Amino acid sequence: MSTRERPLPRTVAVLAYEGVRLLDVTAPLEVFSTAAGLGARYEVALLSPGGGPVTTSAGTRLLTDPVGQLAGRVHTLIVPGSPGLPQQLPAGLLDAVRTLHSASWRTTSVCTGAFALAEAGLLRGRRATTHWRHTTTLTRRHPDIDVDGDAIFVRDGRIYTSAGVSAGLDLALALVEADEGPDLAREVARDLVVFLQRPGGQSQFSVAARTPTPRHGTLTALLRSIAADPAADHSLPELARRAGLSARHLTRLFNEEIGDTPGGYVESVRLEAARTLLDAGGTVTAAARLSGLGSDETLRRVFLRHLGVTPSAYRARFRTTTPGGSRGSRV
Repeated sequence: MSTRERPLPRTVAVLAYEGVRLLDVTAPLEVFSTAAGLGARYEVALLSPGGGPVTTSAGTRLLTDPVGQLAGRVHTLIVPGSPGLPQQLPAGLLDAVRTLHSASWRTTSVCTGAFALAEAGLLRGRRATTHWRHTTTLTRRHPDIDVDGDAIFVRDGRIYTSAGVSAGLDLALALVEADEGPDLAREVARDLVVFLQRPGGQSQFSVAARTPTPRHGTLTALLRSIAADPAADHSLPELARRAGLSARHLTRLFNEEIGDTPGGYVESVRLEAARTLLDAGGTVTAAARLSGLGSDETLRRVFLRHLGVTPSAYRARFRTTTPGGSRGSRV
């Protein structure tokens, strides 16, 4: 039986290196070690290309074992990120990734660790994600990767990539759930006092959080009113009336300060509201009405344009756990 066919022993190896982000390393280690304490058959290891101490981006030093000590015996490889990884890969990192991946059951990355997987050629032709701040860079540098800038984590075959920093917790919990079932994963989440599945959809960042802060006070008030009640009348004439500006002037302000048209921004907020309603178990019709998108057909067109899936497919894919039932795939 080959290494890839053998599910046990589950040796989870986190590959550290100079400048690695501390939480990218410790969050998955904490999840898997907690799971082991609750009866799961995990053995965690902290490796680096050369072994010995490595200094994290926070200045903390970690003591690691060399890659060769576990080569060929890794079940799950985790490649964390670092602030500098999109610009430069530390010496020996690519060779270490390729060596460990070649015999691992699955390979994962946290945050900008996706850049190491990409440079190693492991993401070619695959879907992947990374920290929201670096999705554009990953897309530009590796056009052969289908980068999903909205996902908390993505699975494509035996490769998993996750979003920024704390998304490593989400990914690690999902892997524990896949290995050991939802009950043990839920116990790990309870022990760590974190969500087993984040509420509020799959987005890394909400529309409001990723929108630049307007310099114009009138725009700030409009954005708040849109977020507070997405289903209200937010047509361009109505927004212009509330702002006391001409439609042309308001459109120019949106383009200059928000980087979008008024209609485009309103649609983004309504899409996010509809996703939240579907995540909570609402029907497609209710999500369309309460989000302000109106009809099922309008909701369908917006979902296909922005997400590439229908509302029904999204609801089936991302629904939350129901008592006595199973949860749809998060990846």
